[in-house]
Amino acid sequence: MSITWLCVYLLTTILVVSTKVSSDDSAPIPEDRSQVENWFESNVLPFSKRIWTVDTVLRIAERSRREIKVRKDGTGDFKTVTEAIASIPDGNTRRVVVNIGPGIYNEKILIPKTKPFVTLRGNPSAMAVLKFSGAAKKYGTFECGTLIVMSDYFNALFLIIKNSTPKPNEAEAEAGAQAVALRLGGDKAAIYNCRIYGYQDTLLDETGRHFFKSCFIQGTVDFIFGSGKSIYLQSQLYVVKQKWRTVIAAQAKQKNEDSGFSFVHCTILGKGSNDTYLGRAWLNYSNVVYSYSTMSKIILPEGWDNTGKPKQNMIFGEFHNKGVGASYNRRVDYSTRLSPSAVEPYLTLAYIQASTWLLPPHS
Repeated sequence: MSITWLCVYLLTTILVVSTKVSSDDSAPIPEDRSQVENWFESNVLPFSKRIWTVDTVLRIAERSRREIKVRKDGTGDFKTVTEAIASIPDGNTRRVVVNIGPGIYNEKILIPKTKPFVTLRGNPSAMAVLKFSGAAKKYGTFECGTLIVMSDYFNALFLIIKNSTPKPNEAEAEAGAQAVALRLGGDKAAIYNCRIYGYQDTLLDETGRHFFKSCFIQGTVDFIFGSGKSIYLQSQLYVVKQKWRTVIAAQAKQKNEDSGFSFVHCTILGKGSNDTYLGRAWLNYSNVVYSYSTMSKIILPEGWDNTGKPKQNMIFGEFHNKGVGASYNRRVDYSTRLSPSAVEPYLTLAYIQASTWLLPPHS
């Protein structure tokens, strides 16, 4: 065998072997919560074990990753997150890990579409706080966020993201009181172990495929809203009580749009009882499913609200949930107790085509 053909043979062998080591996005999330971590570790493999199966641009980015440090005391590369983001060039092709030290960063942060492959990483034992007070009455709903991410392949780990706008009173509920903490407008984003605080419209899951794991999300009305296609796994949804109705998810999809929210092994908590909707229609179509989740007594017996939109356009599904709020006896007629076959797409990472881009937090 010639040297040329030997090189081709060896390269082909390496590629074949490498492509056999891949994250499996078809394995369903187990119903037993105690098995979820093992499932995740088995099906979302680190980059080093699946170099040839991730997106080509992601492979290039991860192979040339670099880290910059943000420290309030001046011991890092930058004192603010905004300065760190500004240092990343437009058209960025490298994974840039912005390591953020402890402290409160009172900033309004934008990561534009031209700066993909950014990771914001805090310290798990002393999480940095990204905080800003911005409401829709001044900035508009889509521009009021503390952290606005418009780029692809974004990651966030061990951060507290907060819109510190005060809780609105009843008179302000429909008058510009929306106050977004995090807006995700890019594709292929992963959010791990973050705490996201706000009241009305806390998390704008705007568009693209997203994965949330082990997060805490707080709010009052529509506090998870948008047209994203996302999985929320093992996360806590905390409802802040107010005098008028509270709503967790306001998912909006167009007629032929591939979007929806899948909540799996989540815990719904909050004070009060029988005053919170699992979800409502924002536009004429909506797609929200809860599976294997624990629902406290704060959930209204009716469960869902179509907001006057056509009932046939709603996919409001539930599967094997538990807790007082999971009772199906008085649910609205346009909600669905899903069968195992109907819920299956919502219980696999294939829902967000994760095998080509999702990496574990410590990849």
